[in-house]
Amino acid sequence: MPAPLSGSCLCGAIRYTIDAPVTELRACHCTHCQKTSGAGGSVNVPLASDAFKITQGTPKRYAAKAESGRTLYRFFCAECGSPIYSQRESNPAMVTLRAGTLDNAGDMKITAHIWTKSKRPWSYIDPAAQQIPGQPN
Repeated sequence: MPAPLSGSCLCGAIRYTIDAPVTELRACHCTHCQKTSGAGGSVNVPLASDAFKITQGTPKRYAAKAESGRTLYRFFCAECGSPIYSQRESNPAMVTLRAGTLDNAGDMKITAHIWTKSKRPWSYIDPAAQQIPGQPN
């Protein structure tokens, strides 16, 4: 997928660009992603913070302790509630963007499933994709 890409929340109050190629899509099946999505988890793009830029609006931040014990900041639109990205307190150089907020995802495919030990019974995991029971290194 060529850079730059853009995306937004559902209502359009928050807009962003990313200026880096998307090389990986991870489906996260952790219980926090299940709760914030209201589904079996989330599909995410890990990328460097300096490649991600909010171009419109200011997302609201929620801090939560992840299963790993680390603090994870979740950023979302205060108007429509769309989750936009998350960032570990211990690793501000990286962001995890919610892939469903991209304006055009092209032909991206999920390359890995993480936190598979807490996946819902209805969640499908492609056997060809990498499967990691917890948090990858």
